Amino acid sequence: MLIDTYGRVATDLRVSLTDRCNLRCTYCMPEEGLQWLAKPDLLTDDEIVRLIRIAVTELGVTEVRFTGGEPLLRPGLVGIVERCAELDPRPRMSLTTNGIGLERTAQALRDAGLDRVNVSLDTLRPEVFQAITRRRRHDDVLRGLDAAHTAGLTPVKVNAVLMPGLNDDEAPELLAWALERGYELRFIEQMPLDPQHGWKRDGMITAGDILASLRTRFTLTPEGEQDRGSAPAERWLVDGGPARVGVIASVTRPFCRACDRTRLTADGQVRTCLFAREESDLRGALRSGAPDEEIARLWRLAMWGKKAGSGLDDPSFLQPDRPMSAIGG
Repeated sequence: MLIDTYGRVATDLRVSLTDRCNLRCTYCMPEEGLQWLAKPDLLTDDEIVRLIRIAVTELGVTEVRFTGGEPLLRPGLVGIVERCAELDPRPRMSLTTNGIGLERTAQALRDAGLDRVNVSLDTLRPEVFQAITRRRRHDDVLRGLDAAHTAGLTPVKVNAVLMPGLNDDEAPELLAWALERGYELRFIEQMPLDPQHGWKRDGMITAGDILASLRTRFTLTPEGEQDRGSAPAERWLVDGGPARVGVIASVTRPFCRACDRTRLTADGQVRTCLFAREESDLRGALRSGAPDEEIARLWRLAMWGKKAGSGLDDPSFLQPDRPMSAIGG
């Protein structure tokens, strides 16, 4: 079990498979990209599967989410999913992706055992997509979403970040589009995880702003805390349901008290929180020949030290040194 001093138990593992990405989203990385991790620093496929096996069979993890960077850029992704699907007990597995390349891999991932996907899409307008991502790949994302739905990677969830002056007027349009296609839309407040450290609280689109915009077109009924559990998204029934829309308000309505996550970076570091400034090394133990029991002990120790909250409300808050692409969103 991965328990901390506040009684929270981590059962949801986020695994970053690479820090590389084929987009350059303005809230994630600079236009020229970043200094990528060297290949010897990355966990191998065998090391990733071993750590997931330890997490699932010895530490009580029941959910595994593959992230990046962009996880579809990991050559061994399908094989990793297939091997993890053979674990006993079998974890539920999902993938967070920008959708580029999903059109050609969705069926293979489903056949390997992946359960569902989250696809990032901030706008329905190709020109705005290019302004946000600095790439002309809007159609690729739409085709990827359709392929995921066809392959049965459902419910297909769409993650959208609203940016002032770019797409802050699109919330109702995005929700109508998602409802028509059977996707579950989730808006995410922009978080202070950009390598430029240019995020400013007073310039962000808040959960309150998003909900006010949606209510100009839809009736929203709160789903309730009992249904939410430890999920990061607050959810609302749309026009009486059954369709729902979610808002992840990491900044203005933090959900740290119910957090059930533990994170592995692409270079084998345990992170207890997206906003943590400390990491615990498992790669070194792996490569020095440590047995599973020792790896599990180090992981438990790392999670025992998890802080009460993200610290975003503290005036002395400092962004993590590592950007989102290296941490794993």
